[in-house]
Amino acid sequence: MADFQRMHAELAAGLTTTDAIRAAFADHPRHRFIPDLVWPDIQGLPLIRSADPQRWAAYVYASDPVVTQANDGGSGAVNTPTSSSSAPQLMADMIEAAGVEPGMRVLEIGTGTGWNAAILASLVGPTGSVTSIEIDPTVAQRAERSLSGTDVTVVHGTEPPAGTDYDAVIATCAVSRVPSGWIDCVGPDARIVVPWGPNSDAHSSPVTVLRRTGPKSAAGPFVCESFFMRDRTQRVPRGEFPGMGRESEGTRVLPFAVEDLTEDDRVTRLMLMLPGVRIGIGMRPFSGDVGLIIYLGVPDGSWAYLWPDGAAHGGGPTDLVERLRAAHDLLAGEGWPALAEFSLEADLGAGVCRVRAPFGEWEHAV
Repeated sequence: MADFQRMHAELAAGLTTTDAIRAAFADHPRHRFIPDLVWPDIQGLPLIRSADPQRWAAYVYASDPVVTQANDGGSGAVNTPTSSSSAPQLMADMIEAAGVEPGMRVLEIGTGTGWNAAILASLVGPTGSVTSIEIDPTVAQRAERSLSGTDVTVVHGTEPPAGTDYDAVIATCAVSRVPSGWIDCVGPDARIVVPWGPNSDAHSSPVTVLRRTGPKSAAGPFVCESFFMRDRTQRVPRGEFPGMGRESEGTRVLPFAVEDLTEDDRVTRLMLMLPGVRIGIGMRPFSGDVGLIIYLGVPDGSWAYLWPDGAAHGGGPTDLVERLRAAHDLLAGEGWPALAEFSLEADLGAGVCRVRAPFGEWEHAV
């Protein structure tokens, strides 16, 4: 039988964060918030706790996210995650970035299991408050049951409750367009901690910490790498894999290869510098055993692949191989600056998000 007390104590003690945040994690054992049915595999049947309690416990107390819903509660050939318990270290990093302290009023976007909200409630204490918004009614009801006995208000919907100003906002879903309601409900000193990616197919959604800069704008630095599920109000249908069924219009050998870009999350920084480009790491369908590729695509149908040996080919009116090479060379020439050198400005009035770094600026339409 799993020793949940020991497993949770080790999880909390192993977090790289403040003593206060570690203590808040220790207050709320993770397994109490995880349903009996979870999805550890991208294909196949879910894992039922009663069928394999040891495997369930090991999955819950690993350092990774725990998928608690697939396919919006439906079925499918692939178990596409649609609700989860985030990775504990990432949760701690985002809570610390939000500067949560006793007495604060905190708004969480995406209740999920309720575990993050419970930890926030411990941090704000009896003089503070935590309001958590959840779009999925089934997920919201389950979270409310798990949060029984905590001072957390769960709201089913998509918008912050009217008439309340918050001292911090933490989103547990990724957006490309920062909703106006998140900016409207905070003052100039409040932090909005949000995973951002330029589109639904974004390779990653690095976390940015925004502060309100105007009635329809907020800005702040990127602080850490992450990948979150998309806010359901901003989902778009997943497009075809770039270049499928298309013949290459030319091949070049670049002075870098896939493994050079997968090192140290470099693809994320390239993504920030390539507005309008869908860029990712994966396997080209039906390509055989060739290893990972970097793929790029744009709405005009242009595409490009970078193969493990440094060969690159593509087609269409936009030279994506050249755009990738230029972005790479700029970053390399700057000594591969860290993600923290980049910042985001969400300009709702103009309908754009501007990524800035000391060596350039890139405007993403959203």
